[in-house]
Amino acid sequence: MTSALPSSQAPAAPAEPAAPATIPPFVARTRALALASLIALFVLCLAWELWLAPVGRGTLAIKALPLLIPIPGLLRNRMYTYRWVSLMVWLYFTEGVVRATSDRGLSAWLAGAEVLLCLALFTACAMHVRWRLRAAKEAQA
Repeated sequence: MTSALPSSQAPAAPAEPAAPATIPPFVARTRALALASLIALFVLCLAWELWLAPVGRGTLAIKALPLLIPIPGLLRNRMYTYRWVSLMVWLYFTEGVVRATSDRGLSAWLAGAEVLLCLALFTACAMHVRWRLRAAKEAQA
């Protein structure tokens, strides 16, 4: 049995759309840092394996492709994306540490740069999640 509401009892549409939540400036800065460090990490991985210090035929450049996946989520400011990027980045951190201690020359320096970018990305994501949750909690109170 379906019950249809008469046209006089139809739910009214809201008069105004809800205002978008404002993001505090310090949270916006962490978002910018996360995006910048993710894009820089992608460019570094690609340039490293294709031009700067390639190993073999450059097939290791494939490792940069997963870094493209979270960019739309970060641009849309999705909390879930910040959370899983802060976990994914440790794979690149580990690779950077291993190659920084085992490679020689330019490759070791590039690995050190990868480690620093990973630390910046992790810090930005962790602080973004923490500060955004805190700002949401204060907005509710």
